[in-house]
Amino acid sequence: MIWRLHIMSHELDPLPYEYDALEPHISEQVLTWHHDTHHQGYVNGWNAAEETLTDNREAGEFGSSAGALRNVTHNGSGHILHDLFWQNMSPEGGDEPEGALAERIAEDFGSYEAWKGEFEAAAGAAGGWALLVYDSFSNQLRNVVVDKHDQGALWGSHPILALDVWEHSYYHDYGPARGDFVSAFFEVVDWDEPSARYDQAVELFE
Repeated sequence: MIWRLHIMSHELDPLPYEYDALEPHISEQVLTWHHDTHHQGYVNGWNAAEETLTDNREAGEFGSSAGALRNVTHNGSGHILHDLFWQNMSPEGGDEPEGALAERIAEDFGSYEAWKGEFEAAAGAAGGWALLVYDSFSNQLRNVVVDKHDQGALWGSHPILALDVWEHSYYHDYGPARGDFVSAFFEVVDWDEPSARYDQAVELFE
């Protein structure tokens, strides 16, 4: 019997707010390009890679499989991180974390200010993303510098907060002044989604 393998198709969700909702911190033009073109490209790339892998498995021919596997990692990580990036911003954002996540940040980093300073350093150095993650191996929060979408990730870590520092995220609005964009991010950061992800990680691993 020959089984027909099922291919899961990934889709781009709409933004959780209007394209101009984060102005003046992030422009309508940047959100439109970033979401509709760049993010859509990662969704398309992931689906294409999965289709290649399925075709190769059915044909028993694996010459292009290694490249497709890399494309799953790159595009899949790009889709996952962008999805979080949109969700951890809102026009009502700009506050500091509260509740259990705020307490854990203070416990693991010493203070919110210490966490933020380290996170900003990560954002200045990254060739892709600055992430706050829950490290399930050590059961603690960490900041991570990620190049592209998948280089520098820590195995067993679950993203809590994501900041995209690829140039397409900010160059139209801020030019080379990445630090100004990072400061603007904190004017729209919304801690509801990161708090929910933190609670989920604690429930699973502690």
